[in-house]
Amino acid sequence: MIGFIILAIIFVFLFAVIGMYNKLVQSKIKVDNAWSQIDVQLQRRFDLIPNFVETVKGYMTHEKETFQKIAELRTSWANTQSVSEKANLDNQLSTALKTIMAVSESYPELKANQNFSDLSEELRNTENKISFSRQFYNDTVTIYNTKLEVFPSNIIAGMFHFKPRDLFKTENDEVRKNVKVDFSSNS
Repeated sequence: MIGFIILAIIFVFLFAVIGMYNKLVQSKIKVDNAWSQIDVQLQRRFDLIPNFVETVKGYMTHEKETFQKIAELRTSWANTQSVSEKANLDNQLSTALKTIMAVSESYPELKANQNFSDLSEELRNTENKISFSRQFYNDTVTIYNTKLEVFPSNIIAGMFHFKPRDLFKTENDEVRKNVKVDFSSNS
């Protein structure tokens, strides 16, 4: 009888370990999926940008620095792997796009251009999708990282070398500020 109880305890313990391990694996896969959704939306934005920039260039000749920065960011995007590097590039690109959108307000011919209007709408929609994807990713990472920290799953996570994931966050205070547009140099 004692042997049966010990065997039952071992089976319960084994099933608990297997259950916790499987939940950690499922959480890790959800994090990977959430990151791929961000990556897809960011790539979509980078694919839209060349057409947007070409449409805007003819109207905004004094914004060459911004256009050059966007081109450099697109090149850097292909060479980055980590969440923090991509988040940093995303933040820089968002700032550059905000600048272009803010400056475009003073160009009525540009705002009336159908191609600009269509591309602006596509970028707005993509930005909304990126924002939602970031939020979903961070929620998923938070759940996963919490599982790595709480008892008893932290023991299983340590045994099987599960590593915490980085949140997608703004590391640059500049992107938290509103874009300042100064037209005094044009007069």
